[in-house]
Amino acid sequence: MKKWLIFFAFGCVGITAEIFFTALSEVAVSIMNHQAINWRLMGFSYIWMFPIYGLVAFLAPLLLKFIDKYPLLLRLFIMALIIFTVEFITGFILDKVTGRCPWEYQHGYHVMGYIQLEYLPAWMGFSFLIEKIYKFLDKAFEK
Repeated sequence: MKKWLIFFAFGCVGITAEIFFTALSEVAVSIMNHQAINWRLMGFSYIWMFPIYGLVAFLAPLLLKFIDKYPLLLRLFIMALIIFTVEFITGFILDKVTGRCPWEYQHGYHVMGYIQLEYLPAWMGFSFLIEKIYKFLDKAFEK
């Protein structure tokens, strides 16, 4: 039961973070292109992302067991690489099952449109949140 509560929590956390990220990214692009900012700050996500973010409940305990002893920046880098791996695999699977990967990266440094390499710092920041939230929830649901 504990794993499923954490699964649900990370599904919600992930989609919420993604909506904020996409909305704020749009503002950054508008500023860089000297365009008017859309102050509606409309972000978006995909329903497919809920179970993908929920995977944290099952992957985090395995991963943290091995990397918890490393310095923070190295842990965040390793977790970001794991995120890239999960993003690539799930993007590939969704592409084959539905005929299209929902996030299809087409610009910048990407790998087959499934992962965007420029997002490494963002994924490292998200990894910091994952680690802190997972440890909190793990203790909170210990009962």
